[in-house]
Amino acid sequence: MFETFTDQNFHSFCDKLAENDEDLLAIIQQHGYPPMWTRPNSFETLVHIILEQQVSLASALAALRKLQEETGELTPEKILELSDVTMRACYVSRQKAGYVRNLAQAIVNGELDLPGMVNMPDEQVRARLTAMKGIGNWTADVYLMFVLQRLDIFPIGDLAAVNALKRAKRLSWESSREALLAAAEPWKPYRSIATMLLWHHYLSAPFRSSEYSKRQEIKVTNG
Repeated sequence: MFETFTDQNFHSFCDKLAENDEDLLAIIQQHGYPPMWTRPNSFETLVHIILEQQVSLASALAALRKLQEETGELTPEKILELSDVTMRACYVSRQKAGYVRNLAQAIVNGELDLPGMVNMPDEQVRARLTAMKGIGNWTADVYLMFVLQRLDIFPIGDLAAVNALKRAKRLSWESSREALLAAAEPWKPYRSIATMLLWHHYLSAPFRSSEYSKRQEIKVTNG
């Protein structure tokens, strides 16, 4: 069985990190504990995460709601019945429509077993998901954190988490991927919790425009 974060232990894990990291402690002191972001282990959740790739959360949610309105219940079978025209009317790009249909077909065919993911180690879950067209490490990271509630994930492809890490640790905006991973290393085995603290920091204290004036954003591809 894999250790996960729950309502019962989430704040204690935040406290453990804060005991050893004054920057994370400062986030809690300034903004309180972060929300414990979770999502159900469902086809709809994975569709939602795919829709969130490389767009705003608001845009992804709008597309999800249109799909829900169109299908009544967002299931693999109902997605496979939708035409290209209908998918476009639901704000789903041609590329993402292909990804969502591919996912739906894999579940219908029994190639992907979402309930079975609960009993798999992190890297096996990642391998199963990233074998699917349109699902990359960012999508797998979000699924591992939000759905399976695994403790030790740092989503290096997530721009908000990365920029919050740079600000919290006062790192150069041009820090390399290796430097960022090294900065997150001391948070093991609770990097998921640290990431939620970083997201909380990012959302609670919006970055000033001046912080983006020096070619500071790393190039990432969510997928």
